[in-house]
Amino acid sequence: MNNKSCFLLILCLTLGACDSFVKVDLPASQLSAKTVFEDAGTAKAAMAGLYAKMRDGGLLTGNLNGVSCNLGLYADEFDYYYQYSVSNFYTNSLFPGELGVNDTWNRSYNQIYSANAILEGLDNSTTIAAADKKQLQGEALFIRALLHFYLVNLYGEIPYINTTDHLLNSKVSRMPADKIYSLIVMDLNKAVELLSEDYVSSERIIPNRSTATAFLARVYLYMGLYPEASNASSAVINNPLYVWQTDLDKIFLKESSTTIWQFMPNTSDSNTAEGSIYIFTSGPPPIVGIRPDLVNSFEVGDQRKTHWTKAVTDGITTWYHAFKYKQQSTTPSSVEYSIVFRLAEQYLIRAEARAYQGNLSGAKEDLNLIRTTAGLSNTTAITFDEIINDILKQRRFELFTEFGQRFFDLKRTGKLDVVLSASKPGWNTTDSLWPLPALELNSNPNLNPQNPGY
Repeated sequence: MNNKSCFLLILCLTLGACDSFVKVDLPASQLSAKTVFEDAGTAKAAMAGLYAKMRDGGLLTGNLNGVSCNLGLYADEFDYYYQYSVSNFYTNSLFPGELGVNDTWNRSYNQIYSANAILEGLDNSTTIAAADKKQLQGEALFIRALLHFYLVNLYGEIPYINTTDHLLNSKVSRMPADKIYSLIVMDLNKAVELLSEDYVSSERIIPNRSTATAFLARVYLYMGLYPEASNASSAVINNPLYVWQTDLDKIFLKESSTTIWQFMPNTSDSNTAEGSIYIFTSGPPPIVGIRPDLVNSFEVGDQRKTHWTKAVTDGITTWYHAFKYKQQSTTPSSVEYSIVFRLAEQYLIRAEARAYQGNLSGAKEDLNLIRTTAGLSNTTAITFDEIINDILKQRRFELFTEFGQRFFDLKRTGKLDVVLSASKPGWNTTDSLWPLPALELNSNPNLNPQNPGY
């Protein structure tokens, strides 16, 4: 297939990024699905186009409209400084017409649509080699599961979309969260079977089997399936592809041995959107800054405070920014990629899962690895409650500003109201879920009722 056809394929799968998922359909004027998936190269280009969409917009983007920033504001990680607008995420005052809420929903379902289009095209292809087909199917299933996971944790009951049939999608109903989770697990188990053990790319920008397994570990933890979570995280931890790194300044470099999956920047001299947005050199911050109470909550001697946050002062006031990614602008060649999954989370998942299974010594072993790497002494926790509290504390300081981990931890442990009502004046119990976009409810009445409080 020539370059023009390849371009049309990518265009076909990337158009309509802001359209409602119930209205998205492949343009009739573009390449047919049969033509698109006659060649492994163009099928891989379609998948690459989907990764680019995810990197540049929607839930997992490192830009301001991604969950890392929005949930950092929504919970208790970021303060908001931008003088020309008010952040409804920061003030916990979302409403059904909120542009950010609508954008997250629509971009996510558009990306899910693209994953489904790839799956259907691969299913119907008779010319792509079996190994290529399996790998691409595994990638698409992984992405479909990942996006639904974030949607169900943000919006509660949602539709699980597994087809490109826009007529069916226009009438879908929401499913209970436990049903969504069962479908996520089903997709991920299939992905684990299909994905290759080794990375297709040495830069770990294409998911492998361990990427899907790492995500399964997180899903199982959220479901309270602790033996399964422990086994999945152990499978990743024991994989020789991943080597523990004790230098905190090397963990977020593009070649880090602890990276499980990451997004490559869009040009060879670019770095992460997170670095360009979070880092500032003079105050006040242009948009967001780390809340002082988060910075002040680190234990004395915690090197993550020293290496992963940075203070900026004008001599009177001091502000702080996230400094996990240290490049604010371009470099001769890319130094940092946006890391979506990394090894430290797997140790924290296994520690928590072990504790819930009564393996307190094993839990402390994993916990202490995190603590000692941060420059802290071994935990003094002895009882189950003490160990769990320390694990959650380490999750806060290890995973801050990473894809809403803090908000989701507070939510799944039942601590949202206690913590955020004390630190966020606008917090209400019903804020645990975002509102469904009004346009979606108007377009498809089967999505009703609206979430409580909206």
